[in-house]
Amino acid sequence: MLHVPGIFIAQNEKGRGVFTADHLSHGDLVEICPIIKIPEGQLKEVDVTIFYHYYFIWEEKGYEACLALGYGSLYNHSEHPNARVILDYSDDTIKIEAVTDIASGSEICVDYTGGTEGQVQLWFDPKL
Repeated sequence: MLHVPGIFIAQNEKGRGVFTADHLSHGDLVEICPIIKIPEGQLKEVDVTIFYHYYFIWEEKGYEACLALGYGSLYNHSEHPNARVILDYSDDTIKIEAVTDIASGSEICVDYTGGTEGQVQLWFDPKL
């Protein structure tokens, strides 16, 4: 795992989230998260656990999803994200990259729908 110094977990209205103590600039790589791949056929078992809320779809032959280590599975959703998720199949990592400048003290949020807000049904109410 590699992340910029100064990112941390803190409580917020959603429970907890990932924040930055330092200013981040558009294009900064925030974190590189190693992953644990979930093999085909095992996702139904994961869906009845707490991990249902934390995995990413991972479209690779033999696998259906993955859990991101580091802070990767803890970034909250936003309709107006300041970071994006990059699935890197070449080295089995998930990268988090700033898509705007992010002020120190701010939460780092991503779009769980991959930019298809309104076209993808979220499994929770994003307004809560």
